[in-house]
Amino acid sequence: MKIQFCLLGMLFSFCGLAETTLIKNPTEFAAANAKAQPGDELVLENSQWSNAQLVVSCKGTAAQPIVVRAQTPGGVVFTGHSSLAISGEFIVIDGFYFLNGFAGDKPVVKFADQKLVANHCRLTNTVINSYNNPKRLSENYWVALYGKHNRVDHCSFLNKTNMGVLMAVILDDERSRQNFHQIDHNYFGLRLPLASNTGEIIRVGVSEHCQFESNTQIVDNMFEHCDGETEIISIKSGSNLVRNNYFKECQGGVVLRHGNNNTVEGNLFFGNGKPGTGGVRIINEGQWVVNNLFYKCRGQGFRAPLSIMNGIPNSPANRYLAVRDALVCNNSFYDCAPLSFCEGADAERSIPPSGVSFFNNIIYSASGANVYKAFDSLGGFHFQRNVINKSITQALPGGFVKTAITSKSLANFSFPNPGQVALNLPPLEVATRPNPRLAQTPSAVPGILNAEHFKTLVLTNAPKCGAPFSYAMPPAPAAAKAVDCADAAEVVAQLMRPADQPVAIRLTGPRYSFTAPLVVRGTVSITGVTKAGVLWQVAAPAQDFAIQLAPGANLSLKNMVFNLEGVNTAVFISTDTSGAARHANFSMRQCEVSNLNGVFFSAAKTSVCDSIVVRACSFSAMTGTLFSLAAETDKRGYYNVENISISQSGFKNIKGQLLALARTGTDESTMGPALSFMQNLVTDCHTGSDLALIDLNGVQISTIGRNAFERANTDKLLIQYRDAVKATHLVERNLFSRSGTCATNAYVTMQENAIQ
Repeated sequence: MKIQFCLLGMLFSFCGLAETTLIKNPTEFAAANAKAQPGDELVLENSQWSNAQLVVSCKGTAAQPIVVRAQTPGGVVFTGHSSLAISGEFIVIDGFYFLNGFAGDKPVVKFADQKLVANHCRLTNTVINSYNNPKRLSENYWVALYGKHNRVDHCSFLNKTNMGVLMAVILDDERSRQNFHQIDHNYFGLRLPLASNTGEIIRVGVSEHCQFESNTQIVDNMFEHCDGETEIISIKSGSNLVRNNYFKECQGGVVLRHGNNNTVEGNLFFGNGKPGTGGVRIINEGQWVVNNLFYKCRGQGFRAPLSIMNGIPNSPANRYLAVRDALVCNNSFYDCAPLSFCEGADAERSIPPSGVSFFNNIIYSASGANVYKAFDSLGGFHFQRNVINKSITQALPGGFVKTAITSKSLANFSFPNPGQVALNLPPLEVATRPNPRLAQTPSAVPGILNAEHFKTLVLTNAPKCGAPFSYAMPPAPAAAKAVDCADAAEVVAQLMRPADQPVAIRLTGPRYSFTAPLVVRGTVSITGVTKAGVLWQVAAPAQDFAIQLAPGANLSLKNMVFNLEGVNTAVFISTDTSGAARHANFSMRQCEVSNLNGVFFSAAKTSVCDSIVVRACSFSAMTGTLFSLAAETDKRGYYNVENISISQSGFKNIKGQLLALARTGTDESTMGPALSFMQNLVTDCHTGSDLALIDLNGVQISTIGRNAFERANTDKLLIQYRDAVKATHLVERNLFSRSGTCATNAYVTMQENAIQ
């Protein structure tokens, strides 16, 4: 008996007893972390933890990990400048909530601390929601993965608005290469267009480390409305796997930017007709894109459902290596925009793809749109056993078979069903590649291998993505309270309301005279009841602005007359000048504006408007630029407005530019700015200088159509296009009468315009 007790005591002395410690503050946590042993649980007490910067450096084992968790899932809410660094081994971080704080230039969660990295650690059941630096250009990651064999699963990431990749896999040295990280069953939601680079959701590696293998697996996640930039997932290393993910209405795609031998398999790209929705872009060698479903993806160019790039001779690591030995098979494209082959071809990107095996794919277009657009030689493509529907009229090389294709519906979306077509297809002329990277052998039947797989993605997998505990989604906008205002004082009082209380102001009086600048917060609409009886006169002392849109403001003006002869500000309406991360919106309809000496609307440097809409308005007898949206001059690809639409409006006797819109630099990662200038009448408008009346510098997409320009900047530049990278511009069905010239380039299409 004594011997048994001695042996038992020795066992406990070697193994210890697992302990559960309830922790109330960061000081207690540091002490518990220092003495934690394998199998222990460090339990943070439910409460708000403000400015808590925790470091987890303890070491568990595979059999006995150390668990650091919330008392109840979601009950520990990190705010302020809180962050979490993990530098131990076999640690599970479980059940935390980061909300409405920010971590500065540090990651919110970092799998490293100083010179130590984490291995075999896990972040699970955790939410990071609106945890944004206040300044838009203040850059940081939300999650930075270092070390090896770490996992991020069943987490939710929502509403990142400041610059920086949301989740970055770092390959700085051998301790973090061939890492075999797993990113699975997470929900990534709502990232607005960033109006700059670094808007990716996940980035694996950087160009300097592109020759190294990462072996990261990104599987079974859901991405919804992730519109930050062209790249949703940016792969910049080798041997990574992107499998069984659901991309719902995301303006971008999976980009195999650097590194070789990556696999994109079994994913659903559900564009649902949304502009800019993409799929996969292929660069480098040995990339495989197999068994994916692309549904109503509307992206073009870099955002095409499938984009295969041209390369650069002797390319540096951060540019474009040539595509070689790509495999694209058993994919289904249902009612998508055309695929893009040899995309980006120009004097620099002059090497077309080679060794591209494109076979067993189905492409169905209800409208009969082209299968693909080619911008260079397709001599390096090998097409076999691809099926297209009969309504497609494009002349195609061998390897495409036209037939009747029916549609099959599952989980509220359709995909092409080739029926018995496979029985009549010729056999493959070359052997199918070895497929150790694939979940299953490519089928002899064209299209996706298993339709039920995608039903499972939508109905079964997607609802299980993200943190399972209840957390606050972005609230639905509150209904605006309608308020009648008889004079300026009442308007000012309403504008003092909290930003989360929308207001719809009706101007019922005959005259409104303001003596101080106005700041618009939150959502505000102002409508004149009787247009002719509403005058807006600002007799303010000299200021930078008469009206300013605070961060996140949404201002709508309708049915008003602005007589601005009393305004002595440099700018009438300005966005916030603080560089805030929150975006603004501005619209005006059925308004008249006259007699301003200065800029009518100016977007301040580093500010962003999601949209500017002007419809059925008139502008007359003004001196100065009407819309000045060109403050970003640093040549870094930044810009100030994502979409601007000016339509059905009149411009008369303007001495200055109608529009200056700029995105400078050579970055190609964004979709905007996008301009629509339609059905307007421009009469007797002149800049009085060498400036163009409409100056578009680096604008990505524009349509100027069905306008009449009469005596507009005569003998000078009317419209100027300046593009350092590929853009899409259309000038159609305009009347140019005694007006200036258009300075076009290779990206501008002129059609059906009349010159008098």
